[in-house]
Amino acid sequence: MSDNLRVLAEQRADAKIKFFKNFKAYVIVNAMLAVINAIFTPDFWWVLFPVFFWGIGVLVDFLKAFVFNDKFDTEDYRERKIQEEMEKLRL
Repeated sequence: MSDNLRVLAEQRADAKIKFFKNFKAYVIVNAMLAVINAIFTPDFWWVLFPVFFWGIGVLVDFLKAFVFNDKFDTEDYRERKIQEEMEKLRL
């Protein structure tokens, strides 16, 4: 059990680290792109495209790290769901 707990903790920590690295890069790169956009092509704000689409990726990383951190493919999750279904069938 202790090894499983360690593996799960490492996976959660890695997901959080990935999110923070991605978010940091997102802010820095998009800030630079916004400055470049404002200087060279102020009539068309093309910077909104990378902000939006990269933002979707950052949002997904956030959800994986902080919201949906219960892995759906683990054996523990499967066992809990089996137990829930068995309880429903007993009623």
